[in-house]
Amino acid sequence: MLSDLPRDIDKVANLPLRPPARPEPEGVGRRRYRTIWISDVHLGTRGCNAEMLIDFLDRTDSETMYLVGDIIDGWRLKKKFYWPAEHNDIVWRVLKRAKRGTRIIYIPGNHDEMFRQFTGLNFGGIEIRRAAFHDTADGRRLMVLHGDEFDAVMLSQRWLAFVGDWAYHAVMRLNVVVNTVRKALGKPYWSLSKAAKHKVKNAVEFIGQYEEVVARAAGERGVDGVVCGHIHTAEFRHFKHEGRSVEYWNDGDWVEGCNALVEHFDGRMEILHWADIVADRERGVAEKFAADGEAPREREAA
Repeated sequence: MLSDLPRDIDKVANLPLRPPARPEPEGVGRRRYRTIWISDVHLGTRGCNAEMLIDFLDRTDSETMYLVGDIIDGWRLKKKFYWPAEHNDIVWRVLKRAKRGTRIIYIPGNHDEMFRQFTGLNFGGIEIRRAAFHDTADGRRLMVLHGDEFDAVMLSQRWLAFVGDWAYHAVMRLNVVVNTVRKALGKPYWSLSKAAKHKVKNAVEFIGQYEEVVARAAGERGVDGVVCGHIHTAEFRHFKHEGRSVEYWNDGDWVEGCNALVEHFDGRMEILHWADIVADRERGVAEKFAADGEAPREREAA
């Protein structure tokens, strides 16, 4: 079957899936959720925070997991092959979840768009979808998609998206250096690019406009909300569409923010900031989950 794949994804399709260099630890308690959403892992790049994601996968479990795009970075792998043992361990853990009975739905994004041609197929227990609809335990219906469909740069100026990708990964390489030094000094993880993004006015305006456009599309489809990724900014907001409230959820990324979106068994949803949870654990502070009664922060929008 692999010989029939298009030439531009040969490197991705033939990735060697070896036994994990780091097996799942035994005796580690797992926090169970009804649903987990993660996106923008960017396996195949040095910016992927594989250590943090492995820790997350080893300490959580769910009935359903959505992989909301850009899990593998085909853009970078086509230019230069990079696949360390930690990236193999992540794929192994996801496949093992599927084998244990977790329903896994993979919605390819723009960086792993080569897998969109397999929409509707099932590989190793992983369902590939172009988009999906999710019904929460408390009856809300959510549209799930990567979100590059609503990125004006991706739609109208694709060449600029590739230039931006190059610049972004340059910052990611610097981010690795910064955090290597911080770790040696005993300091917690800190995202250089995330801090810069929130300081730049144009980036803030783009994020706000993107959130509004995606939420409007969900409202036009008559659903209660949307879950997406793509812009590497974990967020929860309420928007109004024709008198109805529409929820916007972005599950963040595993390059800068190390975030996941989870649904509890009663339908409550929460954005996990895993770097903060790891820092609390290392300081001996109890892990902070939505079960402690804290509601996620939100911003109202007209």
